[in-house]
Amino acid sequence: MLAGKYQDFYNQIINKIPQEIIYTDDLHTLAYGTDASFYRLIPKLVIKVENSKQVKDILQLACNMKLSVTFRAAGTSLSGQAISDSILVITSRNWTDFKIAEDKSHVSLSPSLTGAQANNILAPFSKKIGPDPASINSAMIGGIAANNASGMCCGVAQNSYKTLKSMKLVFSDGTQLDTGSEDSKAEFAKTHKEFLQSLKMYAKNIKDDEELSAKIRKKFKMKNTTGYSLNALVDFEDEFEILQHLIIGSEGTLAFIKEVTYYTVEDYKDKASALVYFKDVNEACKAVTKLKLEKQKNIISVDAVELMDRAGLASIEDDPKMPSYIKEFDENVTALLIETRAKSDKELDTQIKQIEDSLKEFSLAKELYFTKDVEEYTQYWKIRKGLFPAVGAVRKIGTTVIIEDIAFPIEYLAEGTLKLQGLFKQHKYNEALIFGHALEGNLHFVFTQDFSTQEEIQRYDDFMYDVTQLVAVQYQGSLKAEHGTGRNMAAFVELEWGNTAYEMMKKIKSLFDPNNILNPGVIINDDKKAHIKNLKPLPKTNDLVDKCIECGFCEPVCPSNVLTLTPRQRIVINREISRLEDEEHNLKKAKELKQLYQYDGIETCATCSLCSTACPVGIDTGSLTKYLRHEQVSSTQNKVANVITNNFSATLTGMKFGLKAANLTHTILGTSLMSGLTSGLRKISSDKIPRWSEHLPKGISINTRIEQKANSLKVVYFPSCINRTMGLSSASKEEKELFDTTVELLQKAGFEIIFPKQIDNLCCGMPFSSKGFTKQAKIKSYELETALNEASNNGQYPILCDTSPCTKKMMESFNSNLDLYEPIEFALEHLVDKLELEKIDEAITIHTTCSSRKMGLHEKFIKLANMCSSKVIVPSDVTCCGFAGDRGFSYPELNQSALRNLPKSVKDAKYAFSTSKTCEIGLSEYSGIDYNSIFYLINKCSKAK
Repeated sequence: MLAGKYQDFYNQIINKIPQEIIYTDDLHTLAYGTDASFYRLIPKLVIKVENSKQVKDILQLACNMKLSVTFRAAGTSLSGQAISDSILVITSRNWTDFKIAEDKSHVSLSPSLTGAQANNILAPFSKKIGPDPASINSAMIGGIAANNASGMCCGVAQNSYKTLKSMKLVFSDGTQLDTGSEDSKAEFAKTHKEFLQSLKMYAKNIKDDEELSAKIRKKFKMKNTTGYSLNALVDFEDEFEILQHLIIGSEGTLAFIKEVTYYTVEDYKDKASALVYFKDVNEACKAVTKLKLEKQKNIISVDAVELMDRAGLASIEDDPKMPSYIKEFDENVTALLIETRAKSDKELDTQIKQIEDSLKEFSLAKELYFTKDVEEYTQYWKIRKGLFPAVGAVRKIGTTVIIEDIAFPIEYLAEGTLKLQGLFKQHKYNEALIFGHALEGNLHFVFTQDFSTQEEIQRYDDFMYDVTQLVAVQYQGSLKAEHGTGRNMAAFVELEWGNTAYEMMKKIKSLFDPNNILNPGVIINDDKKAHIKNLKPLPKTNDLVDKCIECGFCEPVCPSNVLTLTPRQRIVINREISRLEDEEHNLKKAKELKQLYQYDGIETCATCSLCSTACPVGIDTGSLTKYLRHEQVSSTQNKVANVITNNFSATLTGMKFGLKAANLTHTILGTSLMSGLTSGLRKISSDKIPRWSEHLPKGISINTRIEQKANSLKVVYFPSCINRTMGLSSASKEEKELFDTTVELLQKAGFEIIFPKQIDNLCCGMPFSSKGFTKQAKIKSYELETALNEASNNGQYPILCDTSPCTKKMMESFNSNLDLYEPIEFALEHLVDKLELEKIDEAITIHTTCSSRKMGLHEKFIKLANMCSSKVIVPSDVTCCGFAGDRGFSYPELNQSALRNLPKSVKDAKYAFSTSKTCEIGLSEYSGIDYNSIFYLINKCSKAK
């Protein structure tokens, strides 16, 4: 319940912005209020804004009422800069407009585009944005700019500060400014004359102080995000350039960034990477220093050098994609992951040779080897990007994983690193490891911390004191190189910069935000113990997800990330429920939170498990949802499931009858009347009646008694129960059912087709397992496995299932060594070499199902599609379709939300293909194109050899 000023704020703001984007309940304020840091504040209100007018309205009212506001984009920041106990403003994932300059030299980006989305937009032009944080797939532009987040390759030459062209801002009083517009700047100069004069004066004062100016220039030659970007006062004369560059790295404490225009940088396609193993960290750091100095002299061309100490290597050595010999290294071996990029393959070879020559003087634990293989080096970098969460996954449950982010001057990298390792031992952080962007002197060190006792909190405080003295005082380095100051390092900003610089930062904060309403406590904080307050608990909840460190890498791929909750947020709420249930006086609150969680957490989870593919340690929140659904299965529901299991053929017959009846009614009433009638019935039933769609398939039956010749080339074909029941919709333009098309295609390729016996009663078990009926799912899976063993002569013949999700379920459930295929891989391995393919000269689009993605078939699907069409459209912003088996009928809003970006992505496509009937229903509904199995395309463009 809101009270006092916050209730007054709510009452007034709902007259200006939609009430449905404002959250005040316990579930959403906790879930949406959580970020990737180890701090926690729970906001009074969360507002998901979709445009700058809403931001302006919020800020004007908050300014008048003197209520603090914090801005949040993706919530992947690590230093506590995106949390609030007041008003939290989150940029909606729908705020994703962009504009590319005609000559592609710059790009304007809205705050909710992720870095990866921005790069996907620029990729066709061999361009990208400069900043490249490890979280680029999930981090959003607003946060990347606000934190001056950099990464592995951009260094200090291509970060947000250096590649900024202009930006659009909203200030604390609601004033707006576009630094790319002369008219906007002229208007701002009229209304904010004293403001701009103050900026000019601050710049002059700094420049007049030669000692401080020299210090600023020196410190910003390294990565540095401690405090404000004081280099703006040194680097520029124009007050608007000073202004906008101060915003970079200001962490939402000076203004809201509603658009950033970056100068683009070249994205060279010719790349090579090497994992180079040195005898110890000292030798590795000396190699880094040499590489850096030779790069500065243009002797070599190297784009990234990432350090991983032995503890870091140990955390990933069990990954099957890493070389097995890593396990044999001694305790001192340290690796450098080196990348070089070039305009051509010939230049790349030259650059590789130069780097190899540069490293000849060093003792290596393994022969130096550069790879140009895209899959191989992509895997190396993926593992490197996942190091932080991977370390968090092996921590003791209940403890927190902490990542610190420092930079040493490159000439002191080896010396400083050795002393840092000494501090680990002194303070008994024996599990700590070091990795980072060594070419910039930027190191991350990771350790686990128990905050449950005062003794442990004091240990952390003592350690941080020694670290700050080592980095900031002894070596004049950066206490925060790229993660932002946040709450984590705010207490030490003055230690690093000195009193004069710190007082200037205070003046800047006061000038931009005179009422101190923008993210108070971040960057400027007089509380010297702020870094050990408001610490976030990570209590045990379920073995399936306890490894999660709440990094947020999973969120972009989740189909419910706009509608309700993300995987990270589902885990946050489950942890809170478990914590409350452990406290007897909070049992009632736990029950209330469970009730709130039912729709957002359980009903609208697609259980697609794509989150596990984005998670560096493979945490599968879909499995948690299935577990929770199983826990909720009543005895009556269990009995009904048993009846269906034992009478599956009859159940499918009933489904066919229902589908036929629905289509007959549709034929009589027409689409408009049918849609209105069913929508009305659904509303009356409180959404208990499933939603009808004109793309709802007709009920069908298949006939497996087909004419065919005996052949040594055999295949077992198992049509899924969905495709044995559901045919084409009345809106489809195809003439043959999928079963008939598949049979025709297989016979064209010369196969004799074998069907499993009692096929009408067979099912992979997925319809049961997705709803929590695990026992019934196992029964159906075992029945199918037995039938397929018999049909394939115990695995002698390949087995084709025409539905990818069903095939994935079979692979997970079967114990037999059967040769199982879904359509994509079967086509590539068993069809294309037996057919003559002729590409159609018409645009097509494809949708890779979640199951296919998890089987690693996305790139293969693209390859197959390109064999069949001269133009293939692959929507980059669509992952899971959200239909989730039959969930699209009961919760169509999930399907609609997941596919919100589909129509604009496929507008130029004539045909559309996938590998799952239920997915195709939803895809057809929300794209306006008739989606069908990829087998239709292959059949259309092929003939027998």
